[in-house]
Amino acid sequence: MTDAAGSDPPRRLVGAVLCGGASRRMGADKALVEVEGVPMAARVAAALRAAGAHHVVLVGGDPSWSAILGLDQVPDRWPGQGPLGGLATALLAACEHDGGHDDAPDLVVLVAACDQPWLDGPSLQSLAAALDAAPEAVAALSAVPDDGRRNPFPAAWRAAEGPRLAALVDGGARRADAATDDVPTVAVLLAAAVVADVDRPEDLDPRS
Repeated sequence: MTDAAGSDPPRRLVGAVLCGGASRRMGADKALVEVEGVPMAARVAAALRAAGAHHVVLVGGDPSWSAILGLDQVPDRWPGQGPLGGLATALLAACEHDGGHDDAPDLVVLVAACDQPWLDGPSLQSLAAALDAAPEAVAALSAVPDDGRRNPFPAAWRAAEGPRLAALVDGGARRADAATDDVPTVAVLLAAAVVADVDRPEDLDPRS
């Protein structure tokens, strides 16, 4: 893993908002919880578009959310089986939407969780640009300066990795970081406040 950053998004870029999870600690569907009057999933989608994604989809979640949020939606192919299934679904769906796996080598998918409402376009674009600048890497992962640990979301992924991730899920893997075991990745440092997620109502205050 190496630190990298860049400024130009890859030629073909799409976005995915992962909406899995039960939202038990929040007490409401996190995708629809509003921050500054906008549902969190819609805020994430807007950040993905600002980063250059020409198509953004919801992955998983209630089917009614597509109309509520004004976004295309694809069902999680492995519902309730953990974040790796949502990630694999996002990559496979991107390939299918943009022409199939034979056309996937230059297709990059920006993936973020629906409960990361403080993401912004420049931060997400830096992930995509870092991956574009590292042809040997399969993904560009976010990392927080304080500890440098890789975070599964947000991240930029090569869509061609979809079948490999699907095989991992079918083999019993559930953790998102299983997708990056023993494969080359690049890390991009992003501010903790930007990548913060919301698990509980008190997390909606970024000062908490």
